Amino acid sequence: MLTNWLKIALINYKKNGLSTFINLFGLTIGLTGFMLILMHWNDEESYEKWNPKKDQIYAFQSLYKRTNYYGDNISYPLATNALKIIPEVQDFVIFNGSDIGVKMTTKYTTTFQQGGFTSSESFLTFFPFKIISGHAKDALKSDASIIISRQAAMNLFGTINAVGESLKFDDKNYIVTAVYELPEGNSQIKPQFVFKPVEGFKHDKEQWNNFNYGCFFMLKKGASPATFENKFKDILTLRSSIDARGTGMTTEQFADLHGPNSVQLIPLDQLKLHAKASWFGAGDFRTIMILFSLSVLIVILSAINFINLKTAEASQRAKEVGVRKAIGGTKRSLMLQFFLETFIVCLLSYFLSLALTELLLPSFNKFFNKEIELKDWHIYVYSLAMVIVVTLLSGLIPAFYLSNFKAIETLKGNFSRSKHGVWLRNGILTLQLIISSFFIIGGLIVHSQVKYMMNKDLGFNGNQIMMINFNESTPKAWLKYERLKNEISKINGVEDISFGESVAGTGRRSSSNMDYEQQSINAENSAMDYNYLQFLDVKLLKGRWLNPHLASDTINTVIVNEAFVKKFGWTDEQIFQREIKPGFDEGKKYKVVGIVKDFNLRSLKYQVEPIMFFHYKQSSWKRFNVYNIQVKIKSDDIEGTVARLKKFWQTSEEPGYPFDYYFLNHKFAKTFEMYQKQQTLFTILNAMVLMVALLGLFALSSLMIEQKLKDVAIRKTLGASDRILVFGLTRQFLWIAVIAVLISIPICYFLMNEWLKDFAYRIDMPVWPFVVSFLVLLGLTFAVVSIKAYKATKVDLIKYLKYE
Repeated sequence: MLTNWLKIALINYKKNGLSTFINLFGLTIGLTGFMLILMHWNDEESYEKWNPKKDQIYAFQSLYKRTNYYGDNISYPLATNALKIIPEVQDFVIFNGSDIGVKMTTKYTTTFQQGGFTSSESFLTFFPFKIISGHAKDALKSDASIIISRQAAMNLFGTINAVGESLKFDDKNYIVTAVYELPEGNSQIKPQFVFKPVEGFKHDKEQWNNFNYGCFFMLKKGASPATFENKFKDILTLRSSIDARGTGMTTEQFADLHGPNSVQLIPLDQLKLHAKASWFGAGDFRTIMILFSLSVLIVILSAINFINLKTAEASQRAKEVGVRKAIGGTKRSLMLQFFLETFIVCLLSYFLSLALTELLLPSFNKFFNKEIELKDWHIYVYSLAMVIVVTLLSGLIPAFYLSNFKAIETLKGNFSRSKHGVWLRNGILTLQLIISSFFIIGGLIVHSQVKYMMNKDLGFNGNQIMMINFNESTPKAWLKYERLKNEISKINGVEDISFGESVAGTGRRSSSNMDYEQQSINAENSAMDYNYLQFLDVKLLKGRWLNPHLASDTINTVIVNEAFVKKFGWTDEQIFQREIKPGFDEGKKYKVVGIVKDFNLRSLKYQVEPIMFFHYKQSSWKRFNVYNIQVKIKSDDIEGTVARLKKFWQTSEEPGYPFDYYFLNHKFAKTFEMYQKQQTLFTILNAMVLMVALLGLFALSSLMIEQKLKDVAIRKTLGASDRILVFGLTRQFLWIAVIAVLISIPICYFLMNEWLKDFAYRIDMPVWPFVVSFLVLLGLTFAVVSIKAYKATKVDLIKYLKYE
């Protein structure tokens, strides 16, 4: 029996070669997209899975309810009090530096080592890397201890047996206490060396408001994160009561103004993709879910093609079913046969998609900057499960439909002239075109939003501005900047020089509360050189720039942006009359002397934040954080000037350090990369959907028009013109396309409006993508169907009318 089923299946595959090809092609494309996106999602979810203590470790995240802002920082006293007060806490680790690069000197070599990490002494308790030399216990207990990776040990000492060796950087000596092997699994925490920021810890030990650290808490086994979050509120209240003293505010008022108001623990293995804020960069789970949903839609679209084509082929198999039933065939055996035919096509598509996925994987990895391999058994299982689902979806309706034919009716030959199945086919085709319309509209809106962001006036000019980082740990960093400024200005091709703490396109930010009497806002603060805002071509709206000839401009004067004024709810005149007390410089009052037009330092996804600019000498500690020098280069010889700067840097300034630089406009452009990739992916998916849908439409229209050839012959004999015949054959499909677009419009409007809400700077929902979708889908439907319809008008009249 199985042999006969297979023979019948092969005969029907050959007889309906176009339909078979379209089903194979559509399912292969759909499953390939599904596998690639699933691998991307699975890779993002796999971070920190290697850690055996991941079920007990949680990242600390805070919420400032007044501004609905999620923070990833904690102060030293908050962390230590959590260990003392909350019994569920077993341990904590704090850190305030990652990917640090320093020039290390050993008795063997001097080399620049990247990938450093500063942490408290519990680091190896939380991240139990395999120790290949030394011991994990108390490895960071001493202030002079340092632990290094296998790679760092080989770079510095030429051997992994480096325990007890000494090295020096930043004018301090360290002893290697352990050498570890970095984990093979995906991890955001892969330091090449780890040491304690001793001076920072000493300074911040009692500073409740210095939120300088990231933090992980380890809870005791069985402890609930919700219990920790609830009990931590008492510690926040304690902090607010201490800081509210002398302000004239109650503890509650201070907490409401300054926050944080609550905390949330994020499981370690969910940090990469599910955290609202993360020290190591939060992932984009929503985009992955959108891409995954779209890939599933393409598979569903392919399944719809399968259903439509199988039901359309029904007339060709009606007599086969009638004969089978007449000689005793059961409905169950017929359904199993049709299921087998569907499963063979789906299984073949599965193997083809595996091969296509392997071929596309290198390009996919390059696109997402990953190193995914097709070796995870989950991918095979999930994709095979999808094949089974598609088999059920694609096989159940046609199998049920075909097995229900009445033997007498089909053997009489009346089936092809009946209306049986028309509503089913039309309904499924409508659903297919609704999905196609959604992709056309969505793709055009995504394109418009990305184009809007790319062309938006950022409020500053980063062209030809070269940002050069230098060694932050240099004592009296501001003096180094001033010396560099003087020397670099003499290099041919340099037009201007400045410094700014907050740099466009980077994540480096410093923020604090800004107070006036009983009012308080949270705002960024940025130290800078006198000319920095003019250097960036920022527009001054009111007041004046900082002036190097006025002593007050290195004491207590600041420039703010429009957002700063708006957040306080003041007029421009009011802010010039009031003095602000910033949290980063407690007890000192600052006077606003200028207001600049808002300009974007971050991605256009976010609103421009309130920010205060002031000279780096104005704050006793900000001047130590001068970490870059920015050089504006003349346009006539950019490459030559860069070469001269590099030579100066490597020979005179920072021997042994890499020449770490980038251009501001290029750096800010990288903030668009994610959205450009989304646009590219949406365009690819759009093309895939249209291709699958149009091929399915062509095959379906071919089968349905084939059934009407006798009607065409009769009407042509009675004098109908080719134009009337073509329109008559295509009219049904055009109406389906119109209905599909009209149904898709409200669905697409809602979904794309939700997507646009993610952007602070976004387009108004345009009308033209909906109009274009209507016209394109109508035009493509007519073009595809009319090809077959026109061929039908050339039918041989004698062939179809000789028996009438």
